[in-house]
Amino acid sequence: QVQLVESGGGLVQPGGSLRLSCAVSGTMRNIGAMAWYRQAPGKEREFVAQIVDSMTRYSDSALGRFTISRDFARDGAKSTLNLEMRSLKPEDTALYLCYARGVNYYRGRDFWGQGTEVTVSS
Repeated sequence: QVQLVESGGGLVQPGGSLRLSCAVSGTMRNIGAMAWYRQAPGKEREFVAQIVDSMTRYSDSALGRFTISRDFARDGAKSTLNLEMRSLKPEDTALYLCYARGVNYYRGRDFWGQGTEVTVSS
């Protein structure tokens, strides 16, 4: 089974930075695309950034301010998906969720974490 656990959220002032991490348990060869989504109170879940192999894609609001990356672990250790966020705005306030698309043994399955809260406020 693939498990995703996010961390790194918190309260930050406008213009500040945060680094979110998503600890991934499970064999990385069974995971394809990974991404960050977010959901603000009363709004639909929205795409933030995606990484597939070394290729990245960002939403318009994240482009130029956020950087997605992932670290592959050695056998037996956890891998991580990261989101470096800079120049944060109040509209970035949301629950940030880690997503992984299953491949090979887990082909066709979607995996989600529980999320980490980010609040941008003065």
